[in-house]
Amino acid sequence: MKKLLVLFVLVAAIALMGCPSVNQPVSATGNAIGSKTGQASGNIILGLFGDVDAGIVAAARAGGITKVSTVDFQTKSLLGFVTTYTTTVTGE
Repeated sequence: MKKLLVLFVLVAAIALMGCPSVNQPVSATGNAIGSKTGQASGNIILGLFGDVDAGIVAAARAGGITKVSTVDFQTKSLLGFVTTYTTTVTGE
């Protein structure tokens, strides 16, 4: 019985860890890759609470970008409790 409990705790811990960081390319346009980069990010706590404006427009504004070249999206999770979403935009 004790071994079963230890196994259950280990499986639960691994399941909660999820994937700590995932980078995904979202979009690319025909515009040349510029020298400017903008980021927008936000946190979600327990999948319920948070204020996230990690959109493309927010990231472009943060970098002073008017012509978007590429968009990347990153998700980081801390044991499934806090998840951070970040959008990175490059362009001119």
